[in-house]
Amino acid sequence: MAHPPGKYADFEGLRERAVALRRAGLSRRQIRDRLHVDNNDLLNRLLEGGPPPEWTKRPNAKDDLRHKARGLRLQGWTYDQIQVELGCSKSSISLWVRDLPKPERKRSYEEAAAIARKGWEATLRIRDEERQRTKEAAKQAVGDVSPRELFLIGAALYWAEGSKDKPYDRREKVSFVNSDPGMIQVFLSWLDLLGVERDLLRFTVMIHESADVGGAERYWADLVGADSSMFNKTTLKKHNPKTTRKNVGETYHGCLVINMLKSADLYRRIEGSWCGIVESVREADHRSRT
Repeated sequence: MAHPPGKYADFEGLRERAVALRRAGLSRRQIRDRLHVDNNDLLNRLLEGGPPPEWTKRPNAKDDLRHKARGLRLQGWTYDQIQVELGCSKSSISLWVRDLPKPERKRSYEEAAAIARKGWEATLRIRDEERQRTKEAAKQAVGDVSPRELFLIGAALYWAEGSKDKPYDRREKVSFVNSDPGMIQVFLSWLDLLGVERDLLRFTVMIHESADVGGAERYWADLVGADSSMFNKTTLKKHNPKTTRKNVGETYHGCLVINMLKSADLYRRIEGSWCGIVESVREADHRSRT
């Protein structure tokens, strides 16, 4: 619809009508149609400062938190205090209460710092809970692993963490090393799937000399269910006094090396399987591009 010349000349008069309609509970679209204002920028200026009617607001799961946050802010609470009380982020609190007056500072720097620390601890707790929920959901989504899936996982796992044959350095033997007990358990399950006898395996613990060597040896022996006759002499890594080790504490057990005797044939099968995986992926990618 074309507007006659000078239609918006009386801006203040038009704004009064727009605000009155807003207070009467009309939506932006209704006001636009009623006043024949087709320019969104102009409509924004006309309605600036006027709160939207309650019925136009979409329901929000955090409406209750927002209401509580605003009430606490009106009582003079700080963002940190509200965060500790409600367990929500400061960014959300800021959006909810930024139009309210800022409370006067009533605490010392030390008191404010203590509250800020509690707020940060609450934030870290919320993040950790979200992190754990995401991990748990992903774990449950895996479900049962079929023999074929385990076979493919094991081949890829070995090619990432196992020793490999080179044209300049022939190493056609199965040797796998890792510090993650889960990786070790999956690798051993994979060997069981392939029918590898456990008496063909030899284990070696690798660990810093300043760590609990005996504890690490017992830990790995219990994990793999092997007696001392299957373990080689532990390899100790010299400690550099100029460096500060971060891999310390009760959870540090070093690495475990798994070597398989008479394993040239199995190594060749692993390398061939990995090449088959790569080729299959390449062909699938080529088909999707053509």
